[in-house]
Order: sequence, then C-alpha cells, then structure tokens
Amino acid sequence: MNAFRIDGKKAVITGGGSGLGFGIAKIFVDAGANVVIIGRNEEKLKSAQHELGEQCTYKAFDVTQLDKIPALVEEIGNVDILVNCAGVHLKKWAWEVTDEEFQNVLNVHVMSVFALSREVAKGMAQRGEGSIILISSMTAIMGMKQVVAYTTAKSAILGLQRALVADLSVKGVRVNTIAPGWIDTPMLHKAIDNDAPRKAKILDRIPTRSFGDPDDIGYAALYLASPAGKYVNGVFLPVDAGAAEAF
Repeated sequence: MNAFRIDGKKAVITGGGSGLGFGIAKIFVDAGANVVIIGRNEEKLKSAQHELGEQCTYKAFDVTQLDKIPALVEEIGNVDILVNCAGVHLKKWAWEVTDEEFQNVLNVHVMSVFALSREVAKGMAQRGEGSIILISSMTAIMGMKQVVAYTTAKSAILGLQRALVADLSVKGVRVNTIAPGWIDTPMLHKAIDNDAPRKAKILDRIPTRSFGDPDDIGYAALYLASPAGKYVNGVFLPVDAGAAEAF
C-alpha cells in the first residue's frame, strides 16, 4: 500500500479548519504528509491543528485577498499538493441574490482557486511535479433550488480544470476535481437543518439514503494526490454514493 503514502510531501488545504477540508487534512496527515491548513477563523484552525498534531501547521488567511496570495505562497514555500476546499454557503432564490453576494461566492470558489493554483503551479512546474485538486459539487451536474451563485461557481471549476490540465500537464502537474455528494458537514447542516422537505428530497436522490463522511472525500483526495494516482489527470470524480447516476 506504499503507493498511497505521501510521506514528507507538503500539502496545502484551504478551508482546512472544519468540514471537508479538515477531513482531507486528517487523511493526509495519516498518510505521512506535512499539512498546512488555511482559513479565516483562527480559533477553528488552532483547534484543528491541535487535533491533527505536529505534522500540521496553519495560516489564518482570507483567500479572497487575491493580491496577498503570492506572498502567502512564497511564505509557505514549495508545495507538493494543493487542495482548494475553502467554501461559503448562500441559500437564496435567484431573484433575491444581489450582485455583491454573487460576486462574493465567485471570489471564494473561483477567483481564489485560480490565484492559488497559479501561484503554487509556478513552483510545481519548475520541479516537474505536483498535484492540484479542485473541489466542485453535485450542483455542477444537477440543478438545485436556491443556490444559483454556488452552482455557477462550481460549474466554472470544470472549465478551470480543463484549462489548467491543458497548460500544466506538460510541466508534470496533474489537476483533478472531486465533486462531493451530500457530506455530513456544518455547511450541509446549515442548508438542511431548518428545511425538512429539502433534506427529504436530497436523501431521496441518494441511492444509499445516507449522507457521506468527510473521510470519504479525504480518501478520494489521497488517491488523486498520491503515487497511486500518478496517471490520473483531468478527472471529474463524483463521490456521492451514486446520486448523480440515479438523478
């Protein structure tokens, strides 16, 4: 099973203080990586770092501060694996969403992802290897109510992946995308806890009638980042218990 080890690799995970990002960070630490988690909430990051142990460090940083991203990457140093997992939730009908709200979601889910990937890819390209993992969503596959900005952003990730694969593959950098299904995270609960019909509809779409666990996304990310996935490039990988196929 050594092909799934990433011992000594430096992995940067945005949104790593909780939810999917923390789940990925935990699996990466278990596989031997030195992990840097990034997020806005320093208390969450401290708690996550304490739980993850000495192989984890953190940077309190708002990824929408695009002009400061080059300095952040320079401070972190050589990055072997980048997982773009930072996210925000906006639940509104399309006619209620303001331009500012729409732009904010795009800034977190698209603009910051490009800026971080671009800066990290510079070093990866020089060294001739690296893995960049993008996080999309089921909303890129199926239409859902009240998430117009999020759906737009997560659909844009597919176009970004295609372009990055075209540009970076020749430099030895692989770019893949995970599309999580409905995973048991704080963001999911924010969307469904006070909306019983929405929760019931979502569960009805999942063949197993159950939500996933953050570790499910962590193991998928580990496969894509590790030597086991060295010939996997440009893949859009749903981790959704078959929800996309059953829709």
